[in-house]
Amino acid sequence: RLHRAVANLLDNAVKYGPPGEPIEVRVAGGEVSVRDHGPGFDPADLPHVFDRFYRADSARGLPGSGLGLAIVRHAAEAHGGVARAENAPGGGARLTFSVSS
Repeated sequence: RLHRAVANLLDNAVKYGPPGEPIEVRVAGGEVSVRDHGPGFDPADLPHVFDRFYRADSARGLPGSGLGLAIVRHAAEAHGGVARAENAPGGGARLTFSVSS
């Protein structure tokens, strides 16, 4: 589950980040954070990004089923943790999940 969760975060960063821009990955203290430098989230979408089958209007033309981030949240919660999404300072999206140690 954890492997799939990390892979889903990286896949999303590649999908939504501009080509050639860095993807920042941080792993520390039971937490994995992935940041892209794409458009970030519409504030109205933020409460729903981890819901099963949720697709933001801007993402409906892209490949995917809306399950990737739901899998991230499920994996985090199965290990006593949480999943979070936010717009990163300076642009882009930051998705984080933590597990309990």
